[in-house]
Amino acid sequence: MPKTDARRDFLKAMTAASLLTTTTTTLTAASYQKILGANDRVRVGFIGIGLIGKRHLLDFLAMPDAEAVAICETYDPRLREGIETVAQAGGKAEGFKDFRKMYDRKDVDAVCVATPDHWHALHTMLACAAGKDVYVEKPLTLFAAEGKWMTDVAYHNKRVVQIGTQQRSGEQYQKALELIRGGHIGEVRSIRTASWRNIMPGFSQPVGTEALSKEDWNMWLGPAPFVPFSLERCIYHFRWFWDYSGGQTTNLLAHSLDIAEWVMNAAPKAVSAFGGRYSLKGIGETPDTFEAAFDYPGFVVTWSNRENCAGETPGLEFCGTKGVLRVSRASIEVLPDRDLAPNDQIPRFTAPPPRRGEVKYRTTAYQKDGYEQVRDQFRPHVRNFLDCVKSRQTPISDLATGHRTSTSCHLANLAMKLGRTLRWDEKKQQIIGDAEANKLLTRPYRAPWDKELKAVLPK
Repeated sequence: MPKTDARRDFLKAMTAASLLTTTTTTLTAASYQKILGANDRVRVGFIGIGLIGKRHLLDFLAMPDAEAVAICETYDPRLREGIETVAQAGGKAEGFKDFRKMYDRKDVDAVCVATPDHWHALHTMLACAAGKDVYVEKPLTLFAAEGKWMTDVAYHNKRVVQIGTQQRSGEQYQKALELIRGGHIGEVRSIRTASWRNIMPGFSQPVGTEALSKEDWNMWLGPAPFVPFSLERCIYHFRWFWDYSGGQTTNLLAHSLDIAEWVMNAAPKAVSAFGGRYSLKGIGETPDTFEAAFDYPGFVVTWSNRENCAGETPGLEFCGTKGVLRVSRASIEVLPDRDLAPNDQIPRFTAPPPRRGEVKYRTTAYQKDGYEQVRDQFRPHVRNFLDCVKSRQTPISDLATGHRTSTSCHLANLAMKLGRTLRWDEKKQQIIGDAEANKLLTRPYRAPWDKELKAVLPK
């Protein structure tokens, strides 16, 4: 079989596996015996022990068949914290500043990447080339081209890669997929999501307290452009700088859009967005006000984000012709529409309203709550990854659809920056008829990381 055909079949298999309504590889004890043996553990190295990085470390430590054997961090307080966390759990982890030395350890089976976004792709590709499986936080990429590079490298090295879109492992999100695909709320024509908070006048203090050495800062920057050390640009606040992240669009929208595209199995045809940094005066440069619309085949997704005005966040809503399905990290609910005749819904300002008999609904209501993020999403996601490391099956949050979602988020940011609608060709991975926008789908890596990238990309 030609290589191109094999790669195409691989991508199709990844996408098909991601469409399952339940975790793809819940293995029995007998299955473990057949694969590696019931007592075998997956030895994991961790890169980045920040807010989400420590959460992942704790969740892996909670798994009886996972062993944390290495911690890699450029920020000394968090490096110490990671090593101590493993020790408190009864283990022993070696500390590293240079992740490449950790990759050299033959006894490291997998790595968990929870660094700032600009490192996600290169860490993952170098890990795959070193023979490691990868659990990498979202957003998958800093710019769209990285997603294809990652897919090529993972396929070439036959690696398992799980994206940190943990909601897919939640029972309520899998139930949403089941109900929507089963037609429970009719034809879905509109999906809405939003995230609002008020952090006026903006962040003014760095989160970190210790300066990074010249060597550690250079490693922290990695492939990003060089700038003099600033504690304000790292340790949480990296997310508000374009060199390292895409703001809340790639941070928060990535979760909701991942579920929307997973459930609907579609990529956008066009994206429009508006916004800017209007009110915030503190640390950062990404927008504090953002509105985006995504045109998919047969439906539209809208995203609203603001950092300067709070309110009750509506979460993720699928609007169908029979009702609305709302799903969040805590609950799922179906709100059925009343089954009223169209003519009875014409406003009547002078005539009496039409008589109505028994109230009927277009579908049945459904509600379940009490879900917890760690118990019901984070840990099942880690479980799925470990199972797939052993079985070599495709994880529930696969590279192909993770790349699709990240690209959609990047298109929204580009549409906002360029001030125009972008039309997307999913097959060609190009913006249609816009040379300027296409140039922004990729960025150069700073030396020596450009050579590291070139070395791992399949010839």
